[in-house]
Amino acid sequence: MKNRSVLAILTLLLAGSVRADSLPLVSPMFGDNMVLQRDKTNVIWGWAKPGESIQVALGGQTASAVTKPDGAWQARLLPPNSRNSLTMEIRGPQTVVFTNILVGDVWLCGGQSNMEFPLSRARNGDAEVKAANRSNLRLLTIKPHAAYVPATIAQGGWKLCTPQTVTEDGGVSAVGYFFARKIQRETNVPIALIKDCWGGTPAESWASVEALKPFQEFDAQLAEIARLHARGGPEYGNFISHWYDEFDGGQKNGWFAAGLDDSDWQTVTIPGGFRELGVPDTPAVCYFRKSVVLPTVLPAGPAKICLGIVERMDTVQINGHWVGASAWVENPRVYPIGEGILKPGTNVVVIRVFKTKPEGGFESKPDDLKLELGDQTEIPLAGEWKGKLSVDARPPQPLPLGFENWPTMPAVLYNGMIAPVAPFAIRGVIWYQGEANAGRATQYQKLLPAMIADWRRVFAQGDFPFYLVSLAAFMPHKLSPGNDSWAELREAQAMTAGTVTNSGLAITIDVGNANDIHPIDKKTVGDRLAAWALAKNYGRNVPYSGPTFKRTEEIAGALKLDFDHTDGGLMVKGGKLGEFSVAGADGIWFWAEAKIEGDSVIVWSSSVPHPKYARYAWQANPRATLFNGAGFPAVPFRTDPAH
Repeated sequence: MKNRSVLAILTLLLAGSVRADSLPLVSPMFGDNMVLQRDKTNVIWGWAKPGESIQVALGGQTASAVTKPDGAWQARLLPPNSRNSLTMEIRGPQTVVFTNILVGDVWLCGGQSNMEFPLSRARNGDAEVKAANRSNLRLLTIKPHAAYVPATIAQGGWKLCTPQTVTEDGGVSAVGYFFARKIQRETNVPIALIKDCWGGTPAESWASVEALKPFQEFDAQLAEIARLHARGGPEYGNFISHWYDEFDGGQKNGWFAAGLDDSDWQTVTIPGGFRELGVPDTPAVCYFRKSVVLPTVLPAGPAKICLGIVERMDTVQINGHWVGASAWVENPRVYPIGEGILKPGTNVVVIRVFKTKPEGGFESKPDDLKLELGDQTEIPLAGEWKGKLSVDARPPQPLPLGFENWPTMPAVLYNGMIAPVAPFAIRGVIWYQGEANAGRATQYQKLLPAMIADWRRVFAQGDFPFYLVSLAAFMPHKLSPGNDSWAELREAQAMTAGTVTNSGLAITIDVGNANDIHPIDKKTVGDRLAAWALAKNYGRNVPYSGPTFKRTEEIAGALKLDFDHTDGGLMVKGGKLGEFSVAGADGIWFWAEAKIEGDSVIVWSSSVPHPKYARYAWQANPRATLFNGAGFPAVPFRTDPAH
């Protein structure tokens, strides 16, 4: 039964088709100002009526193709080894000409929000943007798109790198920009960056249905995607939006509307509200409305609404305008209020809350709920509201398969943002992702290699470089050693880099921020990724890795840990050598003393007379001070077996 179900899913998800006469002669992946990959055959593709002859000319070279019965055509050519800008001409039913083309290296920048993070927000961002005049750096941003079957067209447009363009389309990836700049300074090779990422997204969203087939834990989600696709309608890329469409009577009946007659709504007190509506301890969706009177002259400046900590998901509208929604780490909730939403006099605030835990919902003190105007005037929101129950989500009412309100469904970003980009010729990929998979490290050990193999399959260019970024430090420092989900995710990343052909890992343990999942030092990240590429792909004899654990040796009352990649010798950066812990055969962990001896570190603890295992930097935000002489931090590791 399960095999037939999965087969049906695959058939449905892969069966999408688009009429050729509705598609462009040339894929939008190509355009003025693009970079074509040097030293590789480049596939140029598009669509026309079946049987049409297509000719492609570039730099004195030509290639031809005939459209297939489905209207698709592909032509292949090897770009000339030229430093000059080139013109490409495609002739078919009409003629298309692209100009100012360079031949160089194309790097795809993939992942979630830390890859998406724009140059303007990075450290010294204003100065970096002003200096971003790089004629040999070209930029292509793939428009975010979730799709339930593989898409045909990727939306985007090539741009020169200028102070203006690096702030457009969400901003150039800061990590990608610094990566490219470092390579160009060392090699003077034209570089293209394809920004193909989306904040908060897990790795499974970027893998195809076929790649996910071996992971049975995705079967239920894939089956639901197939059901939703068959039903038609919006392709949200998340489960909660479809669930609201199907079950939320408040959404169907316009309860967000500012002019709604709420005379039959019940008076409730916020924080709280669920108990008065009869669902104090059970999952439920409730709407809350409040009229707020503002001054006749609103102060200038940005306003915001603060809701404190909310469990589990909230959606906020003011005067019928969407303000914010969250189901992730944005606690306490603070949403900026767009210009023109607030007005003098009466304003209607409507909050939909989907709570899943007993006494969930608004979990903060009354003072934490407020409107803050442009002059920092605070309007209290706690107290009397109107409330109404929309969904009593107790069984047999089904719950959504996920509560995230951004694309997290398996395969939907592969379908929407990778499938239509391939087989564009690239040098390789830089990948900054993993935060959304923290807590599932064991799965990630197999999922990330499967995704890499999947991309290499669809691009059909062999085992191109795939360089990863290890998770940066985040969250409060733990005072006691022990297990940690972020450390385990870093281990999964390191295992992938150590076993997948032509991959590598940039360690960023030293550039994180305990209070911000988006640290601003993106230059160090980009430079460390570039070091891998320079050493492995550009023939530069440069260090590219920090110390990596090689083997352990038990000595009297201590452990001797040997390392590779000790370029310039092991060293301490930032005071005391750490952060090491040791355990005996009982698996009870204690902080360890440590000292450097050549290319080794000796670790011991008076609490562990016979140490058997050691760990280094084994928590989300460790005090990691072991480096090599080249300035690269050591890779976090453990010698005990995973459980």
